[in-house]
Amino acid sequence: MVFSALGTSPAGLTQAEAETRQARQGKNLIESEKGRSPILAFLSNFTHLMAVLLWVAGIIAFVAGMPELGVAVWLVNVINGCFSFWQEYRAGKATDALKKMLPSYVNVIRDGQEQKILAEDLVPGDVMSLAEGDKISADARVVRASDLQVNQSTLTGESNPVRKTADAVLEEDLTQAETPNLIFAGTSVSEGNGRAVVTRIGMDTEFGKIAHLTQSMEESESPLQLQLNRTTKQITVFASCMGILFLLLDTFFVGSGFAPAFIFALGMVVAFIPEGLLPTVTLSLAMAVQRMSKRNALVKKLNSVETLGSTSVICTDKTGTLTQNEMTVNHLWTVSHEYEVTGVGYAPKGEVLCDGRRVEAADDDDLLLLVSGGALCSNARLLEPEEEGGRYTVLGDPTEACLLVSARKAGIEPTEQERSWPRVRELPFESRRKRMTTIHQLSEPLDGASRVAFVKGAPNEIVRLSTRARVNGESVEMADDLREKIMAANDAYAADGLRVLAVAYRPLLPTDESIPSSPSEYDPDSIERNLTFVGLEVMQDPPRPEVAEAVAQCHRAGIRVIMITGDYGLTAVSIARKIGIVQGERPRVFSGVELEKTSDEELREALKGEVVFARMAPEQKLRVVENLQQMGEVVAVTGDGVNDSPALKKADIGVAMGITGTDVAKEAADMVLTDDNFASIVHAIEEGRAVYANIRKFMLYILNSNVPEAVPSAVYLLSGGAVPLPLTTMQILTIDLGTDMLPALGLGCEAPEADVMDRPPRNPKEPLLNGTVMRKAFLWYGIMGSLASVAAFLFAQIEGGWLPGLTMFGVGADLDPVYVHATTMCLAAIVFTQIGQVLNCRTETASVFSRGIFSNRQINIGIVFEVCLIVFITLFPPFQAIFHTGPLGLTDYIFLCCLPPIVLAVEEARKALFRHVRRRRAERAGAEER
Repeated sequence: MVFSALGTSPAGLTQAEAETRQARQGKNLIESEKGRSPILAFLSNFTHLMAVLLWVAGIIAFVAGMPELGVAVWLVNVINGCFSFWQEYRAGKATDALKKMLPSYVNVIRDGQEQKILAEDLVPGDVMSLAEGDKISADARVVRASDLQVNQSTLTGESNPVRKTADAVLEEDLTQAETPNLIFAGTSVSEGNGRAVVTRIGMDTEFGKIAHLTQSMEESESPLQLQLNRTTKQITVFASCMGILFLLLDTFFVGSGFAPAFIFALGMVVAFIPEGLLPTVTLSLAMAVQRMSKRNALVKKLNSVETLGSTSVICTDKTGTLTQNEMTVNHLWTVSHEYEVTGVGYAPKGEVLCDGRRVEAADDDDLLLLVSGGALCSNARLLEPEEEGGRYTVLGDPTEACLLVSARKAGIEPTEQERSWPRVRELPFESRRKRMTTIHQLSEPLDGASRVAFVKGAPNEIVRLSTRARVNGESVEMADDLREKIMAANDAYAADGLRVLAVAYRPLLPTDESIPSSPSEYDPDSIERNLTFVGLEVMQDPPRPEVAEAVAQCHRAGIRVIMITGDYGLTAVSIARKIGIVQGERPRVFSGVELEKTSDEELREALKGEVVFARMAPEQKLRVVENLQQMGEVVAVTGDGVNDSPALKKADIGVAMGITGTDVAKEAADMVLTDDNFASIVHAIEEGRAVYANIRKFMLYILNSNVPEAVPSAVYLLSGGAVPLPLTTMQILTIDLGTDMLPALGLGCEAPEADVMDRPPRNPKEPLLNGTVMRKAFLWYGIMGSLASVAAFLFAQIEGGWLPGLTMFGVGADLDPVYVHATTMCLAAIVFTQIGQVLNCRTETASVFSRGIFSNRQINIGIVFEVCLIVFITLFPPFQAIFHTGPLGLTDYIFLCCLPPIVLAVEEARKALFRHVRRRRAERAGAEER
């Protein structure tokens, strides 16, 4: 039937027919979609809005007669553009990684002969010959299987091998990956052998569909990019308006000539452009990347760091991320006793406890048969660590591997048991039978037999085939009450999301005529009956110990966590409940099949509550992410398989696993976890929030210096020139591009504040320059700086004698020593005030003393630099001529040194009052709740 439907036969296609089909359907290749030119990608780093603004600022500096400053601004642009391009050069290479996962050659049957051909030459109808270790090159229907097991983790994310059969499948509501007679490109044969007829090749395979989904994902701008663009537009409009205003006032109100007024206005425009914004953003992101790398998170794209800080939903895989990806037996059950097994993972460290007491298998006959039978009826191998402190690894089925570990914890060494009870025959597991059997020769008789069959499998199947049971070391008849007791125990474990395997045995008595005389004639029908039930081995992939706290931290931070897994719903909900993702009584559980029948409107409604997604296909996981984004959520997605790559690419921030993750997942993701640990995502979110906070701190610091630069100039303009111009254009630019730059960059290196994860996620639509920043910059910090600068200017003027009517553009005003001294004091006062302000900006509400006032090395260097710069430009004649400054005396420096502590003290008082009010409100709210 299968062969005729595909126009082939067990002897395969003829070479001629294969060539005809290839000419008609093409080669078995993953196609690449044309990407953006590297040249255009490079140039885009120099043409975005902020970069254009900096190019213009450089031109203005040249026009104003300050070519050195113009070159400096342009260099900032060039360095940032090159750095950003290099950081992101290797992003978006998911297609190349997909191709690497497909094998180069494949064994097929053509013209009745087995031959090796290039994988790209496969066509529908080809008969593939499969053996252990082979990678599968196309989607196919299995037509012959001998204990065939396939690792489908690249498609499903679940590492347990899946058994395949050649039988017809009549069950409905199965996903493609769940269908036991189908195999898929990109997967591999983990055990057994077989043959399969190719049904789909290239981009038509499940693998190709994932490749198409991944390639078709459009890159969207990060929340930070959107906010920087918006902020740049605001700053451009504001700076331009201020420049025009100052030009008109100086020309028509003061009466200056157009040329000097234009240069003055250009200086004010440059003053309002935050030239340090781009390098500060880059530095903040780069420093966060360094801190995150020390916490097991490697970031590929700088902007992804801040996107993490905006995350409101995390869609996480289960296996290996929330759990340890190491199946562990945690309970053993016999009719007589229930045992607890301590220790987790494949390391055989732990013990078996009964009523709190350690039990050895040698002292308990039922326990001995249970763990021995489970270990002997297994083909897995436990591998010792290659180096001290390393991890145990397994070869084979993880479920079987954990049976070996439980035996060792009970005091039984499986390798020694195999030598004492050698295997003489195996009846492999089949999905139809749901069990596996091995026959062993015993060194000592068991129930009168020198040969025994151990059977393990689904509890309901084992109990159905059992006619006897072990009770307190004796074999007794299986009564109905025993059956009910066994199944009740199984149901209780299963309801808790645990996986249960039953173990039974059958003594192969020579007097039993139903048993064939030769082991080679043993088959399931003759051996797997009249079993003696021994007990249950109960296992799970245990949650990582630190995940529960990480999930709780997410909840405190207002971040929802949604599990999307390829595992079964009951297991998924159990794990989700244990680690705190699910807290309600009845969470909604979507299977992949159910999701197919659900509309987007119904899905978005369900996503508002507690929901778990199980048995998800790649396009279904992508659909969940898309719907969350349509709801306005900023979505982070974790994954490790090829099946995860479309969702990783579509997500606002894709997070791949570094240990178990495929190359495809890592290339599609924005961040890679080197420890595959969910807790590392939470640390990364903390750093992401700190980045955005640091950028705001930078904006607050830069903008508050604009006010003391503008207010004295406004006084000059509004007085019609009666009050001399307190700052020259060159002095204004000195503050912006000289003294302010390094301390501002230091703010980008601030570590996260203690309460950063106790705040809800910020609204991505909230502007970077929000009302709080503007009010604090202009109406609080700015006024403090303005008062200090005007006071310093007037102090110097009064000290030297009032100079009415003189302006910078009046005859000899800029050469008058009193006026020069006054402008120098105004400049120095702004700089010294900014020393206090940069310390104030380090925290939002907490006292700066709580984190160490001089704990930020970069800010300390910046403060030293700006003080040295003031000393140099006021002390040495060549600098005095360039910056229109004069020397400052001891009295002046005493005055200036008083400014930082005053500014710091005033802001500390405000923060203390704010904390007090917030604490009182919290106390009142708590009292009302009680």
